[in-house]
Amino acid sequence: MSNLVTVRFRDSNKHFEYEAREGSDLREKDFCIVETERGVDIAIVLRPPYTGEFQVQGKTLRRVVRRAGKDDFCSMKENCKKEREAFKTCLEKIKLRNLPMKLVSVRYTLDRKKLTFYFTADGRIDFRELVKDLAAIFKTRIELLQIGVRDESRMKGGLGPCGLGLCCSSYITEFGSVTIKMAKEQNMILNPIKISGVCGKLMCCLAYEQNIYEDFKRHAPQVGTKVVYTDNETYEVIGLNPLHKTVKIRMENGYEKEVSLDEIKK
Repeated sequence: MSNLVTVRFRDSNKHFEYEAREGSDLREKDFCIVETERGVDIAIVLRPPYTGEFQVQGKTLRRVVRRAGKDDFCSMKENCKKEREAFKTCLEKIKLRNLPMKLVSVRYTLDRKKLTFYFTADGRIDFRELVKDLAAIFKTRIELLQIGVRDESRMKGGLGPCGLGLCCSSYITEFGSVTIKMAKEQNMILNPIKISGVCGKLMCCLAYEQNIYEDFKRHAPQVGTKVVYTDNETYEVIGLNPLHKTVKIRMENGYEKEVSLDEIKK
């Protein structure tokens, strides 16, 4: 058992557990300095220190170095400025070398010992010469990391078709499988524009709501079947509403009504 703390890094929804030996007084929403595989970085506390067992197999439990101070926030602000400059410089080098890649974001570690460039591309890119160019300019360790279009949307953020913030940049911590079958089962119009997110892939919310539809269909009668309502009259099922958990029924005389699934006797 260890004294653990759960944190999140800038521009990421993923949660990470750290050993909190040096940060046992941390509270939710505090900022702390932690060790990472890329160097020292700053993170925000999502869950204050608690006693638990580290669950991730094959991973090293890294530790909290200390609580973030005024100098750390000054460094982070300065890093943001330098990242914008590095972004422009990298774009120029990409154009100069005519590389088929799209630069997404640039991130310094807090101690500036490593500079990471995130990009998307349709296939594998030989960026060895680009790395040499960047290393000569910034005099630090350079990493070019290819990401997917869903990761790009997560990093950039934005609004979805619903008008709310993108699920991937607000609360989803891991991308799950999303299939066209889910759209069919949810009676979506199979128009790519209607069922795709800003990243061009199927909307993540299809997977988020899928269990609601699956659970409802396990208990609901199929459209076209005969059912008995509470008044012991026989009705035909003409529609289902999984989100409201209701069934639309019709009598032989054409009378229609929408009732709760719990009121139906199959």
